[in-house]
Amino acid sequence: MSDEKSYRFLLIPPFRLPTDTKWGYQTLHKDTSLPKVKRLMNEEMILPYLQDVEWDLHPGALASYGDWPVETREEFAYAANARLINIREACESEKYNGIVLLGGGEPGFLEAREICRKHNIVCTGNAHSQMYLASMLGNKFSVIDISGVHNVYYRDLIYQHQLNHRCASIRNIGMHLPRPGAEEGPQLREERRKALAGETSLAVNNAVDQAEKALLEDGAEVITLGCSGVFWLKPFIENGLAERG
Repeated sequence: MSDEKSYRFLLIPPFRLPTDTKWGYQTLHKDTSLPKVKRLMNEEMILPYLQDVEWDLHPGALASYGDWPVETREEFAYAANARLINIREACESEKYNGIVLLGGGEPGFLEAREICRKHNIVCTGNAHSQMYLASMLGNKFSVIDISGVHNVYYRDLIYQHQLNHRCASIRNIGMHLPRPGAEEGPQLREERRKALAGETSLAVNNAVDQAEKALLEDGAEVITLGCSGVFWLKPFIENGLAERG
C-alpha cells in the first residue's frame, strides 16, 4: 500500500457465507473477486467517511458453523475464533494503523483489541463505538435489533461495555436474518427489498414503531441499531420519526 494517506484501515467482516447459499443477505455472500466497494455492506452510508482513508476490505473467514448469518452464542464464538486469525495476520503485515471490525455483534472484539494493542494498532467495533457515541449525544439510548437470542447477546455486550445504566431498552423488529427454521412469517430480506423499491415494508414500519416507543415510553434520547443486518434501516427510521413529529 502507498503511504500517501496517514490513515490505513482494514475492515474485517465477522464472517463470509458461500456464494451459493440460500441464506445469503446483503453482501455477506458476495463473490470475493468483486471490487471492495461492491462487497461493502451499506456502502452508501460508509463511503463518505472513507474519502481520506486508504482502506482494504478483508473477505472475511468462511463461516464454519453453517451457511447462514450468525445469531446464537455458539455461532458468534465460531465467528470470533476465525476472525482473530485474520486480525493477527493483518497486524503482523504492518500495512495498517487501524482495524475496523464489521458486524453489530462484534465477535472477538476484546480479544482483537488485545492483539492490536501489542502492535500499536487501533481497533474498534460496531457495538462499542456506537454505544459510546450515543452516550455522548444523549442521556440514554435504545437499541433496535433483529428478533431472537441476538437481543440477549447484545444485552450482554451492553453490560460488557459497562453502559447498562445508559441503555433505556432493547427493542426488536420481530424478524430474523435468513436462517434455517425461520422461514415462516415475513422475511427481512424481502422486506428490505420492498423498502429500497419504495414499497411499504413491514420491517421499516416495525422499526419506526419501536423507535418511537423507545423515545416516548422508555426514556431514550438516542436510537442505535443492534445487528448490522438492520443498519440499512437508519435513514428509514430517521425519516419515519421526523414524519411523526
